[in-house]
Amino acid sequence: MDYFPLFCQLHNKACLLVGAGEVAERKARLLLDAGAKLTVNAIIFTPQFEVWAAEGQVSLLKGPFSPLLVDEKWLVIAATDSSLVNQEVSEAAERRRVFCNVVDAPESASFIMPSIIDRSPLMIAVSSGGNAPVLARLLRERLEAILPQHLGKLAQVAGQLRTRVKTHFSDMSERRRWWEKLFNHHRLAQSLANSDQQQSDAYIEELFSEPVEHHGEVILVGAGPGDAGLLTLKGLQQMQLADVVVYDRLVSDEVLNLVRRDAERIFVGKRAGHHCVPQEQINQILLEQAKLGKRVVRLKGGDPFIFGRGGEELEALKAAGIAFSVVPGITAASGCSAYSGIPLTHRDHAQSVRLITGHAKQDGDLDWACLAQGQQTLVFYMGLTQAGEIQHRLLENGLPAATPVALIENGTSQQQRVVTGTLTELGTLAKQVQSPSLIIVGSVVSLREKLNWFASL
Repeated sequence: MDYFPLFCQLHNKACLLVGAGEVAERKARLLLDAGAKLTVNAIIFTPQFEVWAAEGQVSLLKGPFSPLLVDEKWLVIAATDSSLVNQEVSEAAERRRVFCNVVDAPESASFIMPSIIDRSPLMIAVSSGGNAPVLARLLRERLEAILPQHLGKLAQVAGQLRTRVKTHFSDMSERRRWWEKLFNHHRLAQSLANSDQQQSDAYIEELFSEPVEHHGEVILVGAGPGDAGLLTLKGLQQMQLADVVVYDRLVSDEVLNLVRRDAERIFVGKRAGHHCVPQEQINQILLEQAKLGKRVVRLKGGDPFIFGRGGEELEALKAAGIAFSVVPGITAASGCSAYSGIPLTHRDHAQSVRLITGHAKQDGDLDWACLAQGQQTLVFYMGLTQAGEIQHRLLENGLPAATPVALIENGTSQQQRVVTGTLTELGTLAKQVQSPSLIIVGSVVSLREKLNWFASL
């Protein structure tokens, strides 16, 4: 371990910053956020330092650096544009056994400034030991995107509840399970994010009143069309918290790799022509796992409420009194069209878009006359086996034979394949692709030649 990680309590403690340029400003902001009693020494000060001084936040000492300035300081930062001055500051601090950071010279510093993710009172620091600061910053940005903003509020709540929890639960294992329930309670997290104190208090009281081993819940999560980068942030967070993940074949391996490693995985995939697990059995699996007190993520390709039968599964959960919530996903129509260079709407081509399933319930015939009208885009899900019928019905109801069509196989993945043609060729084109594929019918398909960005990467 090259550096010992340490979080310093600097509130109202005397600190020295030597230098008052733009880099020094960034360091000053961090020290002021930590509540430091800051003295700044420099020949010239940027306007921001003058503002801080006028507000009483910093003390300015104009003039050359003197080693005596380090006396009685808890921490020193050298941030001038002179390596000689910075070295002088470092040596003065070293003689007085005061920790010193030297900007852009970690070899001369007794401590380094990490990249910080601030969810106060929760703090996360990332450091490369001064070897690769850009890499540390990139990692910080990724963590910033993953960690929700409400974590700080959740940590504050935990601090307020520590004594009460210790009194309420005499057994340490019970206390641990209770804390796990608190931190994994996404409804509480949402109410904290919304600053809804009344609802937050209600959820906390509910946690105290119910047994530690309580019934579980189901979170319906849309996994998107395939590219793991299109998974929503909230969807990823729920996958990381899951005890059990129930998923189908439309969920890509890249997305599944983001599931918590020790979570149980249950495959309930369906393929065209045969159903691995009947829908009724899937409903039963969700019920059984939730009743065992588990946090169940039902992971569905695309968006669970767009031809994903998510509503049917929630109806079963509601009837059984199981708590549930929904995290929407990017539906295949949006993802596949975007990755194919086909805008679903366009002022010159289509003023509306229709999403249509190729597998409606029995006797659920479509309004083909309405679908055959112009100035709209038709997107058929699960329509490969019905492509010939779709072609016939649209032509029969007046849609021009030259209407452009596209069939997108494995959309948004590196294996994406797009076949284009006209409506009169739809049935034949469908034989050239495999499931899962999406069918897009409309004038917007003609824009693909100009807007196809993904295939050129």
